Amino acid sequence: MLRRLYDWTLAKAAHPRAAWWLFLFAFMEASFFPVPPHPLLGLMCLAEPKKAVRYAAMATAGSVLGGLLGYAIGHFLYDSVGTQLLALLHLSESFPKAACYLREYGVEIIVIKGATPIPFKLLTITAGFIGMPLVPFILASVVSRTISFMIVGVLFRLFGAPIKRFIDKYLGLVTAGFVVLVIAGFVAATMLGGGGNKAAKERCEKSAPLAA
Repeated sequence: MLRRLYDWTLAKAAHPRAAWWLFLFAFMEASFFPVPPHPLLGLMCLAEPKKAVRYAAMATAGSVLGGLLGYAIGHFLYDSVGTQLLALLHLSESFPKAACYLREYGVEIIVIKGATPIPFKLLTITAGFIGMPLVPFILASVVSRTISFMIVGVLFRLFGAPIKRFIDKYLGLVTAGFVVLVIAGFVAATMLGGGGNKAAKERCEKSAPLAA
């Protein structure tokens, strides 16, 4: 099922209204959709590098607005919708840890973890559940989503054609490099997100399921 969703998402890159599909996928992914919008964003940037920044801005806006829906689900509908949604997305076990980290570190976790491959929907639903103040949540979401999407847009805007030729020629190296960057991102997020309070980090890693 996930593979079919992924293929269907990528197929929208050739759609005449691809930018709005990107906005929609970014919106949905921030609250309930399992497929991230980054592959679609990458394909669209490859096809039209001059529009890459615009596409990244669309993805950022969609994701921030979708994050508000995720927040609302966690805050108002956790018992009726949130628990089932997290179970469907296989995020139930991660939820207690996410809640603990958000309570300990607040917006820092949204900014740092939200810019990594950690599912953004997990953070938005959890932030709503714990009642994180809305304005800091929105500001942190804007920062993290801008980092996540705008870097892609700017790179493709500046180096679109050379990047495409490089990827076409050295696909294997690009894939390996991406894996290294993802691992480095997780390491950096762990160091920055929990290095200042070892006791809090250990407590969060051992978190038990939460009651609503």
